[in-house]
Amino acid sequence: MANDYATLKKGGFMKQRQKDRFSLRLSIVGGQVSAEQLAVITEVAKQYGHGYVHLTSRQSIEIPYIKLEDVDKVKDALAEGGVAPGVCGPRVRTITACQGDAVCPNGCIETEELAKELNERYFGQELPHKFKFGVTGCQNNCLKAEENDIGIKGGVRVSWIKEKCINCGVCKKVCREGAVSIGDGVISIERDKCNFCGRCALSCPTDAYDTVPGYLISFGGLFGNQINKGELIVPFIEDKETLFAVCDAALNFFRENANPSERFKFTIDRVGKEKLDEIVWKAYRKED
Repeated sequence: MANDYATLKKGGFMKQRQKDRFSLRLSIVGGQVSAEQLAVITEVAKQYGHGYVHLTSRQSIEIPYIKLEDVDKVKDALAEGGVAPGVCGPRVRTITACQGDAVCPNGCIETEELAKELNERYFGQELPHKFKFGVTGCQNNCLKAEENDIGIKGGVRVSWIKEKCINCGVCKKVCREGAVSIGDGVISIERDKCNFCGRCALSCPTDAYDTVPGYLISFGGLFGNQINKGELIVPFIEDKETLFAVCDAALNFFRENANPSERFKFTIDRVGKEKLDEIVWKAYRKED
């Protein structure tokens, strides 16, 4: 029976306190669920659960009180409506994401498609322990990127366009980092202060800034029995190829070095952050 429970857990069925009852975690990518999928989930919850669902802290949906004898029926019913079970245990979990620049006026990057690409690339991979990705579209950090094993935060690199500028000073006023200065009609940006939030460009009435979207990636976040803020290793990344190469490198480091039931943060601490830094920098620089 233990092996049966392990298989069920791998497929998203989590054992409840109640005998032979399971709460099914669904696969929700980037927090996006269609109205059609919601209808199917509702019907399954009514027919096989207790008529309600639970929204998890990581943008997933769980259907509690599924009977052991109904597991296959539930999977079949959900599959007909385009809904897949999630995963639990030592593997890459659901990719979470905010709505990004498709909806949010502060969004610096597109997040829905990125979440789908990350999901296709990593979701469900077997690892020594659970591993979480989170994608947030800007410095408002609604998804709290640094709480994840790998957190991805959107940003923009800005550059001033002199001929479009009317020297209104709005960009300087909105910059919370004090990175924008104006002298003799020239706008300067202190790169070591800039956090890539893009507020200067978003607020400019004459579009006097060029913007290049990109990613800030943090490593080793943890928010559970112990808490740790993930840290940056490499600078602003401007392309997905490099982003994925860096993610691949970090995940491989964890896979090759972690002890069973050891979270990424503690693997970094035990093995040495300098070793992770070396591997991530090599991926960033595209070195063999």
